[in-house]
Amino acid sequence: MTESVDSDFEIVIIGSGPAGQKAAIQGAKAGRKVLVVEQEQNVGGACVHRGTIPSKTLRETAISLGSFVRRSGSIYKVSAQPDLQVASLMTRMEQVMLAHEKFIGEQLRRNGITKWHGRARFASSDELEVLSVDGSIRRVRPKVFVIATGSRPRTPDDIPVDHQHILDSDSILSMRYLPRSLTVLGAGVIASEYASIFATLGVKVTMIDKTERPVAFLDAELTGQFIKAFEASGGRFIGKQSAKSVAWDGTDSVVTTLESGEVIRSEKLLFALGRVANLDGLNIEAAGIKSNARGQLQVDANCQTSIPKVYAVGDVIGPPSLASTSMEQGRRAVCHYLGISAGVSPELIPLAVYTIPEISTVGLGEEEAKKRYGGAIVGRARFEELARGQIAAIEDGLLKMVADEAGRKLVGVQIIGEGASELIHVAQMALMSGASIDVFIDNIFNFPTLAEAYRVAALDIAKRRPT
Repeated sequence: MTESVDSDFEIVIIGSGPAGQKAAIQGAKAGRKVLVVEQEQNVGGACVHRGTIPSKTLRETAISLGSFVRRSGSIYKVSAQPDLQVASLMTRMEQVMLAHEKFIGEQLRRNGITKWHGRARFASSDELEVLSVDGSIRRVRPKVFVIATGSRPRTPDDIPVDHQHILDSDSILSMRYLPRSLTVLGAGVIASEYASIFATLGVKVTMIDKTERPVAFLDAELTGQFIKAFEASGGRFIGKQSAKSVAWDGTDSVVTTLESGEVIRSEKLLFALGRVANLDGLNIEAAGIKSNARGQLQVDANCQTSIPKVYAVGDVIGPPSLASTSMEQGRRAVCHYLGISAGVSPELIPLAVYTIPEISTVGLGEEEAKKRYGGAIVGRARFEELARGQIAAIEDGLLKMVADEAGRKLVGVQIIGEGASELIHVAQMALMSGASIDVFIDNIFNFPTLAEAYRVAALDIAKRRPT
């Protein structure tokens, strides 16, 4: 059964993950009638059900176990029992997922946003049809569309992902037991997060990638610190290498043969080399849109596609594919459509990678600052220099503060260490307000705190200023 075309909605969002949520909320806050189309029964997208929430719940368990040993001065020993069930490490996951899902649903309802459950498909650049679970079709013709359908793990033909021995990032947490060994193909955000989590849990982890270092888009000094921590947990990173073949031996091991000829055997393997935009069935061609060579949607600085009334945000437009970035893209896209200021510069959106230890950045890195200002002065504060770092047994952290060539203007901050994703917001607020380096020198921080790292790094810059 096909209903008549609904023209009441001004903004239609396809997808209810982080990008879709913020796009919808922005539209509703501006007094516009908004529709969210979601093919899953519940809202939240992969972030809630298969990605951010589940993986970070497991991460908290790993962090708690590891920090307990360090903070107790190794008086107590913590070790995983043989055949430990992965589910037992994530006892709060269902509770956390349901709570977050409930919050998102209530937020949409509170703002008067309508939700349709069904599969969306473009009929034209002006019209969308939604196939409901009962087989009926509803049509909607808004003034603007925002595609926020997310992504799924990429699975090439030469990697036999069976979701039992060879897994992807959606099935990795479905493992029944914690493996004794794990090979991770990839060194991006997802690969690095899972590799460090399982290494911290005592799994023998080998991470392999063709890049020279993990999360290579981040500051090299910070990723060097990450590799050091990963190896201290018993992990091994093999860079500048690719897998020639991957196969389950039918008995007890996944056999990975590298291009170099080295053979690595492990109980499980995680394939985490990229993700694919969820565009199947959306019939974007009918809207006049084509995906690029990587299967993603091409957009301009405002997240607008080649068709002015169609925007795309989040994973469907490619890296960095992080929840916080996707949220901001959704908000900015709708702001552009509405003709209102999006406020803060995209350059001041903080970025966080939840490896162990976590990494977070905002503003310009050292090399970017040198290119823009013709030079840069960098101040460093190591957590081992801070009383709180010693007390909390997180001495392996580092805060890098980047200033212009005169050492006066703050232009960026990069942090590695537990608490980095929280600490970075001090830098974000300072950058937004145009604070100088001396602000961190002239003001007092609570003692003992990790935030003192800002003052230590600022003092380091001050002593390096040209005379």
